[in-house]
Amino acid sequence: MRAAPMLNTRRRRGFAMVALLLIVTAAAGYRFWGTESHAPVLKPAAARVPVAVARVERRDVPVYLTGIGTVQPFNTVTVRSRVDGQLQQVLFKEGQDLRQGELLAVIDPRAIEATLEQANARLAQDAASLANAQLILKRDSKLSESDFASQQTVDTQRSVVAQLQAQISQDKALISAAQTQLSYTRITAPIDGRAGLRLVDEGNIIHATDAGGLVVINQLHPIAVISTVPQADVPAIRAALANGPTEAQAVSREDEQVLATGTVELMDNRIDPSSGTLQLKSIFANPDDALWPGQFVDVKLRVKTLAGAATVPADAVQRGPSGEFVFVVNADRAVMMAPVTTGPIADGIAVITSGLDEGQTVVVRGQYRLAPGIRVEPTAFKPDLTGG
Repeated sequence: MRAAPMLNTRRRRGFAMVALLLIVTAAAGYRFWGTESHAPVLKPAAARVPVAVARVERRDVPVYLTGIGTVQPFNTVTVRSRVDGQLQQVLFKEGQDLRQGELLAVIDPRAIEATLEQANARLAQDAASLANAQLILKRDSKLSESDFASQQTVDTQRSVVAQLQAQISQDKALISAAQTQLSYTRITAPIDGRAGLRLVDEGNIIHATDAGGLVVINQLHPIAVISTVPQADVPAIRAALANGPTEAQAVSREDEQVLATGTVELMDNRIDPSSGTLQLKSIFANPDDALWPGQFVDVKLRVKTLAGAATVPADAVQRGPSGEFVFVVNADRAVMMAPVTTGPIADGIAVITSGLDEGQTVVVRGQYRLAPGIRVEPTAFKPDLTGG
C-alpha cells in the first residue's frame, strides 16, 4: 500500500520541474523580444541633391549694344543707255560678277558713226578753206607794203582767216561730241558688282530717257548694313568711335549665328524725333556672301571691354521676390542663397558686380530642388555648345 503514495510524489516532482522549465523559457523569451521591440530605430541619411556647379572666374568681357539692321549694297547703279538706238548685243549674264569697265551691251552705232564722218569731213573742208585764206592774207599783206593792196582788203582777209579758225574749233568740238556719243554705244560696268535681272532684251529700241535701264548692279564686296539704336545708347557709341575702329557683328535673326564681322563706318548726324533712334552704317568685307541686300540682321556693336570682371554662367543667376541671387556651395557641400548684383549678360555669361568672390562655387543646374542648408552632390557644369 505504500508504493502508490511514492509514485504520486514522483509525478508531482516531474510536473514541478516541467512548470519551472516553462517559466524560465517564457521569461527568457519575454526578455529577448522585449529588448528587440524597444531597440532604437536609426533613420537613413537624407539623399544629396545632384547639381551642376561652376566656379566664379575673372575674365575680360566685351560689352555689346544691339540694334536691328538691314543689309544694303555698298554701291548700287542702274545702268542706262545714254543714246537712242537698237540694243544690238547683251554681253553679260544675269547674276554675273562684273568688273568695272567690263563691256555689258552694244547699241547700233551706225547713225552716230555717220555723224562723226560728217564732222570730220566738215573739218577737212574748213581746214582747206583756212589754208587758202591764210595764203591770200599773206599775199595781200605783201601787196599792201607796196601800196598795191589797200589796208581794208588786208583787214577783211584777216577777218576771213579768223572766222575759218573759229569754224575749225567748232568742227573739232562736233567731232569730240560725236566720238563721245559713239563711245556711249558700248555700255560698260561703272562699278565692280553683281548683275541683277536683265531689264531689256536684245533687239529692242532703247532711249536715253528710259526710266527702267538695262540692268541694276549691286556692289556686295564690301557690303553695308544700316542699323538703328535707341538714343540712350548714343553716348556709349560716340565714346567707342572716339577711341578708334568699333567692331560690329552681323547676327542672324533666325539662329543667332554671327554672319560677318566688320566695323562701324559712321553714325548719322541726327536722331529721328519720331522714333527716338539713331542710324548707324557698318561695313563688312562679306567675302562669302553671308550678307545679302535686303536681309534683316541684328547688329552687335562692341562699345567697350570690362577687364577682369567676375563672371558665372548666366543660368546660375536666379530671380526671387528680393531680387537676383545664386546658390553658393560651401566646403561641406551645403548650399546657401547669396544676393548678387549683375552687369551685362550675354553669350551665356553673366557679369557679377557684387555679391560673389573669385573661386566660389555656384549652382548652375538643379536649383529647383534646393533650399538653404540642403546638401548637394556637385558635378562640373558643361556649357551647351550646340546652340540648342
